Amino acid sequence: MAFSLLRVVLSIKTSAELGFADSDRYAGRVLSSKFVGKNSRKKAALVKDHKMSEIVVGVKPDMVIPGATYSLKEAYDQCREVCAENSKTFYLGTLLMTPERQRAISAISVWCRRTDELVDGHNASHITPAALDRWELRLEDLFAGRPYDMLDAALSDTVSRFPVDIQLFKDMIEGMRMDLKKSRYENFDELYLYCYYVAGTVALMTVPVMGIAPESKATTESVYNAALALGIANQLTNILRDVGEDARRGRIYLPLDELAEAGLTDEDIFNGKVTDKWRNFMKIQIKRARMFFRQAEQGVTELSQASRWPIWASLLLYRQILDEIEANDYNNFTKKAYVSKAKKLLSLPMAYGKSLISPSTHAQPEPQSMTL
Repeated sequence: MAFSLLRVVLSIKTSAELGFADSDRYAGRVLSSKFVGKNSRKKAALVKDHKMSEIVVGVKPDMVIPGATYSLKEAYDQCREVCAENSKTFYLGTLLMTPERQRAISAISVWCRRTDELVDGHNASHITPAALDRWELRLEDLFAGRPYDMLDAALSDTVSRFPVDIQLFKDMIEGMRMDLKKSRYENFDELYLYCYYVAGTVALMTVPVMGIAPESKATTESVYNAALALGIANQLTNILRDVGEDARRGRIYLPLDELAEAGLTDEDIFNGKVTDKWRNFMKIQIKRARMFFRQAEQGVTELSQASRWPIWASLLLYRQILDEIEANDYNNFTKKAYVSKAKKLLSLPMAYGKSLISPSTHAQPEPQSMTL
């Protein structure tokens, strides 16, 4: 999988050669490499099975997992509590979902958080490639219905109910392997691949849970393209928000060639001084992130009606972080941009209004695949 995606990235011209207009197409190109092939029709069929406005997934309170001392409901409740404590903006969006989707998304989110914590958490210094290999074996057991703990049990149940591809989870683990051995990214092509592994995968995991509107004429692949763009946009936003925090850990998640073009170096990042050069550089990076958010918007409208409001809310809330970086005069070295509760609440009516827009009623052409 990693080799396949790398071939795609290497076959794309550098972002400097393409310009932002073509950078906006990266998501579609990489996704095409995943879906075009002998398994593409099978994957598309799995998703189309869930093109319904409501997916009925019941969780009985007294459903006890064999060999465990807790019920499945308790497992999902624990996932929801973890989300509420650690991902407040994301959690607000999940509250707008139907109960069955909220449970599934919480289970997926918690697994992703636990995976990320392996290399970013308190014990990160003790994590080795072998530890990630064991985590991947544990993932395979989870998908086979053999969860290790309560949080695993919730995800194990989720993947048995929704056609979520295990490869996406394995790809995220691959992103953690990158974090163990890589702390610099020479260009946007390299950074994009990293963003796919650690965040694009997460967005793609959620599409089967959210479902595509039965009346939508959009291609399944175009919806996945948009989901991938949202994952990339979110991760780029995370990177821009956390520049100072990452620098204190010796990491720079910014394209080094673009830093050089702006007259900036690693030392400028570590010194953390906001200059005109830095402001101009940040304006370009924020512009790119917003372009991916715009591409993501094209797919949200195609989701099932019950899913559109929470996804629109999440998109609008997260995109506002970019506004806050600007409001902080691009000081993401010592100030962490965050969206106030008042602004979050004001975004909900706007998100609801956007969720009322009907899906496309005309068939859209399949995106062109790349010749690999």
